[in-house]
Amino acid sequence: EILKRLAQTNREFLPGYGEDVYCSSAGDKIRAWCGENEAQIHFLTGGTQTNQIVIDSLLAPFQGVLAAQTGHIAAHEAGAIEFTGHKVLTLPHHVGKLDCAEAEAFLKAFYSDENREHMVYPGMIYLSFPTEYGTLYTKEELANIYDLCKRYNMTLYIDGARLGYGLASRACDLMPGDLPRLCDVFTVGGTKVGALCGEAVVFTHGNTPPHFVHFIKKHGALLAKGRLLGVQFDTLFTDDLYERLSRNAIDRAEELKALFTQKNIPFYLDSPTNQQFVILENVKAEKLKKSVRFAFWEQVDDTHTVYRFATVWATTREEISFLAGLL
Repeated sequence: EILKRLAQTNREFLPGYGEDVYCSSAGDKIRAWCGENEAQIHFLTGGTQTNQIVIDSLLAPFQGVLAAQTGHIAAHEAGAIEFTGHKVLTLPHHVGKLDCAEAEAFLKAFYSDENREHMVYPGMIYLSFPTEYGTLYTKEELANIYDLCKRYNMTLYIDGARLGYGLASRACDLMPGDLPRLCDVFTVGGTKVGALCGEAVVFTHGNTPPHFVHFIKKHGALLAKGRLLGVQFDTLFTDDLYERLSRNAIDRAEELKALFTQKNIPFYLDSPTNQQFVILENVKAEKLKKSVRFAFWEQVDDTHTVYRFATVWATTREEISFLAGLL
């Protein structure tokens, strides 16, 4: 559907830099989807760019961002946040999640430290939904963390690169309309949910930082042909396509979980989303790599490794059956 719409609109002459009718229409549809008419929406090309720009634009030069040690900005973005001059302040993770009580203890300790002028001030909490372990925050957990942020005059930022898969999970107790009430800014990931590229940044309370487009440009991320993003998100949010694509990944992940269970392959943890983590013998994993693509996660011992298998919007039942035959 996205490819079709890109082809259909290819000869239209439109303004650049996100000022076209498709970016406007996509923004209207996302506002309706999340139930926040005052939300301000910007379209960017990639997840790391988006995290870097949002965090840099919302923090003062002396501030850093709190995240779980497994959070994407801490573990898998090659120091992109630190490159802007903002330190990632890490806390322990609990199956990928940041604990509100531990965050509060960190903040109390920081503000009781008389040497804090020599330290990085915490100005934001970063969460990913789902987490890097495919786990989900509950509505209550998000509400508690957001309340903590407000008490300490901090911003809560939710990285939704895989947001569709989180909302589609059968274990999720959130609706899209809950998000504007539970954070200051969140992203809607297109890249991982059917788009060729693209992330939508949603500022939930008319709180877009001053000169935000300048920040985008300064980071080299202002796409001149902005319609490429607008057309994609306009299509994703037409006829529930975003939800349908997301549900496919979850349905296939449930089939994948059942398959691993049937084959007595142990799980590293229980993930309710599209990312499944299992423990494989290294010898068997090497054989499987000849026909299947999956990702190293962490070493268990000399002979066993945790691997991540991820389903997506395009995963088919035939692919699950193929894997079953190999196993």
